[in-house]
Amino acid sequence: MALATSIASYRRRRRQLMRMAGEDAILVLPAAPERVRSRDTFHPYRPDSDVLYLSGFEEPEAVLVLVPGRKHGESLLFCRERDPGREAWDGPRVGPEGAPDALGVDDAYAIDDLDEILPGLLEGRSRVYYHFGRDTDFDLKLIGWVNRVRAQVRHGAQPPHEFLELGHLLDEMRLFKGADELKLMRRAAKISIQAHQATMRAVRAGMHEYELQAELERVFRAAGTEPAYASIVGAGTNACVLHYRANNAVARRGDLVLVDAGAEYRGYAADITRTFPVDGRFSREQRALHDLVDAAYAAAMAQARPGVPYEAGHNAAVEVLAEGMLSLGLLKGSLKKVVADGTYKRFYPHKTGHWIGLDVHDVGDYRIDGESRLLEPGMVYTIEPGIYVPPDATGVAAKWRGIGVRTEDDVLVTRDGHEVLTAGLARSADEIEAFMAG
Repeated sequence: MALATSIASYRRRRRQLMRMAGEDAILVLPAAPERVRSRDTFHPYRPDSDVLYLSGFEEPEAVLVLVPGRKHGESLLFCRERDPGREAWDGPRVGPEGAPDALGVDDAYAIDDLDEILPGLLEGRSRVYYHFGRDTDFDLKLIGWVNRVRAQVRHGAQPPHEFLELGHLLDEMRLFKGADELKLMRRAAKISIQAHQATMRAVRAGMHEYELQAELERVFRAAGTEPAYASIVGAGTNACVLHYRANNAVARRGDLVLVDAGAEYRGYAADITRTFPVDGRFSREQRALHDLVDAAYAAAMAQARPGVPYEAGHNAAVEVLAEGMLSLGLLKGSLKKVVADGTYKRFYPHKTGHWIGLDVHDVGDYRIDGESRLLEPGMVYTIEPGIYVPPDATGVAAKWRGIGVRTEDDVLVTRDGHEVLTAGLARSADEIEAFMAG
């Protein structure tokens, strides 16, 4: 199997996590289950992000177990055995024999042996780190294995007495991206830029949204990637639906098209949104709202540097958007009031970004001890302000109704500021019009 990063990097991550957990702990990470699509067909398999981060292993029916300080091996993988019959149908497997060399784990066993071996690994460990609540079936199995150890207490067995959320350790690790991860994220970003450019070139009045989606995803697939999430292609008033899914309407002359889509490369996501005119030219009202969103984007981007609270970017964007809504007549009152009471949320109901990495909405705390955490080098997040005026909005001039605009890029915090990983794609109204004309 081809790993997304080096075996040494996976080993380093596992060692770091085990140091954080302590020598009397055990960490249990089951692979993501396969999901039935219909009857006997399955959705394409996506590995569990934590298992991927710690091992690069991409098969279902597996469990990664980390046992800090264990003399006979600290990192153990339980996986499917080789089976020529099944592999002829489903593709090759690594198998327990091949896993140590392929992944750098200390040892590997057949997944069918998990029930026999794991209770012995739990015995003598005081703390279990695990993601409780993600997989109810596996939760029950783990409790059963712990109870089997408890049943042997009279014979001297020492069962775990503390159960801790694995995310408290692992999420913080994953929040900070290393050089190998950033290389993959830059690749995902580059392909995503190319896909958005292809879509801007392809759009014509009379096209269905799904035709534009097909153009996007053709570029993804041709570059060896896949969509990081369900692509959003909203033409006209559909751009006002934040997580629009249907992608089946017709893009008409005079419409804007909002495209929110990104590629996933070797597990790592990009996330880009652009809003552009079907005809290649913004109307006066469309440009006014697009320029307002662009100003909010610039205000948020100015806060993308170390030592600044994460929330500062959102607050800066909100102030610009709220002031613009007032000046355009979308809202009434004072700036202080519409920000304080949240009136602006009528047309800007979401936050201005999120962490991004192995998950498009990646792990990591946004607040620490009740306060917005400070940005640090290695964090990657999106900046994505928008404005959405529903077609049935009351008390609003008709010329604004049905216009939805969002702009989104992926931003790496560096030692002296930031790097926009998705730079190079036309963003301002002038840049978009120039690109589409060329």
